[in-house]
Amino acid sequence: MSLIKSISGIRGTIGGRPGEGLSPIDVVKFSSAFATFLLRGKADGAKLKMVVGRDARLSGAMVDRLVVGALVGMGVDVIETGLSTTPTTEMAVINHKADGGIIITASHNPIQWNALKLLNSRGEFIDAEEGAEVLRLADKDDYSYAEVHDLGSVTEDLTTIDRHIEQVLALKLVDREAIAAAHFKVAVDAVNSTGGIAIPRLLRALGVTDIVELNCEPTGRFAHNPEPIPQNLTQISSAVAENHCDLGIVVDPDVDRLALVCETGEMFGEEYTLVSVADYVLQHTPGNTVSNLSSSRALRDVTARYSGCQYNAAAVGEVNVTTLMRATHAVIGGEGNGGVIYPELHYGRDALVGVALFLTLLAKKKMKVSELRRTYPEYIISKNRIDLTPDIDVDVLLARLATKYNAMEGCDVTTIDGVKIDFADGWVHLRKSNTEPIIRVYSEAKDESRANELAKQVMAEV
Repeated sequence: MSLIKSISGIRGTIGGRPGEGLSPIDVVKFSSAFATFLLRGKADGAKLKMVVGRDARLSGAMVDRLVVGALVGMGVDVIETGLSTTPTTEMAVINHKADGGIIITASHNPIQWNALKLLNSRGEFIDAEEGAEVLRLADKDDYSYAEVHDLGSVTEDLTTIDRHIEQVLALKLVDREAIAAAHFKVAVDAVNSTGGIAIPRLLRALGVTDIVELNCEPTGRFAHNPEPIPQNLTQISSAVAENHCDLGIVVDPDVDRLALVCETGEMFGEEYTLVSVADYVLQHTPGNTVSNLSSSRALRDVTARYSGCQYNAAAVGEVNVTTLMRATHAVIGGEGNGGVIYPELHYGRDALVGVALFLTLLAKKKMKVSELRRTYPEYIISKNRIDLTPDIDVDVLLARLATKYNAMEGCDVTTIDGVKIDFADGWVHLRKSNTEPIIRVYSEAKDESRANELAKQVMAEV
């Protein structure tokens, strides 16, 4: 069993003894600790208001009841959104002017996992320092429940997805008329989670009427591995080609990552979701862009096409990206895993806004998805991993690698998040995962063989 406490939230497998996985006791403990943390920012006697949403995974309803019960016990007034998405829950915190929120989802992790993602009053993930304090409160059981007359209340709001869609359609750069006039035929794979509710509903609101729905029933019984990467997407690849669709849309269980499929059935490339959307945004609102250190150089290259626009790289993790976006006044940003962050709507990865902006771009370009893909710089990312064992001192290992490559001519080493080694013709980034007991090893070059060669070279050093 696994329980991982990090900047990405409290994540673990369901079952087992307390502290070994995400048990009911752990759910109550961390929910109570988070409420205590938020209460410290309120005046004495003032009630907290928090939003709770969840994806459709099998353990979701159970975890949801525990979270809501713990919060009510802490005296918190809870707005329960039911089946929702991560970006929708973030938007609900903003729309309800809540003090914070909890999203119950393990994102792309397999079915046995679930997690608590913790939001501040801006509907954004709490930062590392705040997260550390929540963990301290939980570890010390440093929280106290309300007396009977001070218990919180529960109010249902099952309209949050519709409200989210309305706000996406209201964006100036979303052109519903152009999308409707294009008469797109679109296939959707929502891996049996809440994307099956949100994405078809969004498409219809955008004027797309011809939709091929795959795995859109939110049963939580994932039809395939839920991470939206090519080896898991053979079904939609075939469906797009066989049904003569213009586009395939794939989201992960909590709908903050967006992958696209060309009309040929080939992958558009997760990295190029952000690249293409950024290209469209920069055409109309020139400004700075941000992605993380493990994301493609393609965004840097596309940003450089526009005069006065600058690209910056952040440490991996949505909160790190949004922090740098605010600091640099970026107009678009995100992560190369298909996470689009458009500040005009909110500071959170959002597949719904990604779909709307991409379809607008496609409609205005009047070209096929595969043709659009060829207009962007070609890079290949190789994604590898090293499984960790208890005897490995990862920090010492990465420090040794940084020292070695710093001394090599032609290498530029960045250590703000693990170790990134930039070569003239590519890069390799090694970092401890926030969500799994592994070292992620990403490498990129202009062709696959060179990307793999760079990865093998550095992994051999490990």
